[in-house]
Amino acid sequence: MANVLTDLAADIYKAADLVARESVGFIPGVMINAGSEEAAQGDTVRSHSTRAATVNTSITPAMTIPEGDDQTVDTKTMTLNSIANVQIPWTGEDIKHVNNGSGFETVYGDQIKQAMRGITNSIEAAIAAEAYKNASRAYGTAGTTPFASNFNDVAEVRKILFDNGVPVDDGQLSLVMNSAAGTNLRQLATLTGVNTSGSDDTLRRGELLNLQGFSLRESAQIQSHTKGTATGFDANGGEPVGETTIVVDGSDAGTILAGDVVTWAGDSNKYIVNSTTASGAATGNIVIGAPGLQSALADTVEGTIGDSFTANVGFHRNALELAVRPLAQPFGGDSAVDMMNVQDPVSGLVYQICVYKGFKKAMIDITVLYQAKAWNPHAIAVLLG
Repeated sequence: MANVLTDLAADIYKAADLVARESVGFIPGVMINAGSEEAAQGDTVRSHSTRAATVNTSITPAMTIPEGDDQTVDTKTMTLNSIANVQIPWTGEDIKHVNNGSGFETVYGDQIKQAMRGITNSIEAAIAAEAYKNASRAYGTAGTTPFASNFNDVAEVRKILFDNGVPVDDGQLSLVMNSAAGTNLRQLATLTGVNTSGSDDTLRRGELLNLQGFSLRESAQIQSHTKGTATGFDANGGEPVGETTIVVDGSDAGTILAGDVVTWAGDSNKYIVNSTTASGAATGNIVIGAPGLQSALADTVEGTIGDSFTANVGFHRNALELAVRPLAQPFGGDSAVDMMNVQDPVSGLVYQICVYKGFKKAMIDITVLYQAKAWNPHAIAVLLG
């Protein structure tokens, strides 16, 4: 097999480094399950979940050791279904033309950069959508960019995670926001003042400092959520504290969507709908993120969907996983004349680059197989914007 890519390897690695430093905030903050081994579309990635422990309130002295309490370890799975692919064709005439101008190496390098940029943005957007639609609760005002006058919202997001039992002091928290929220933070005098922030990073270089245990990151792929059309619905039957599946009914037309913010009369918490079967007259089940209801819900209590919002997200690294693999090749390989797997040293993403030869034409192909999964909704909170 000819080493078509060998002479261009430096351009490829340089492109990977550049793309990894674009505006991506979710990828650096999540668990990355990456490697150079190939995988097939539809392959399953498994994880586990342990249930709450049974706490005994008494013990009985005996001459034999107790059997212990049986415990169930649940299995969670995700399927590698998403593909990001860019194909770059070249003919001899194309190369001749560009060599009369900028040069093939320059144009080719820029194409690789743009391809990796697009692939990375697709993956970043997938994580952003998975994160906010599987969060536990939300804080803030929909339609209002946070941090207009202070950074108290960071503490409120931390409170949600802390109350959910998430470790908040292990350096694994991230708060990913859009550029509007980041700009507001950079304008706060308490963060730009060296005497109050303890650093000139924000003032001189525009770097966001860690706050309240969160690594503050910006992302160009923060999602905008358009709320469902249901205008009213009732809880159908009482639900205890901790319940995540809530039966609703009502006479109002419309739908409830995954990602909607739901509030209940008498409860100030803003719950995120993770999944729903409620449609038509807003009748069916809605599943809110763990740990579920913070207050008991009585029968016929009225529910309301919050306004559409921008989904800034705070989360613990263990809440989200990104699996990335090169796509599996057939036995004996396909018609590619050269192939190279490139793993970005910063994000850990693996890109498979292949060169195919045709009739007076060649094509550079970049393909990534990936999937994002929110394993732990209790470790995710939305900061509304």
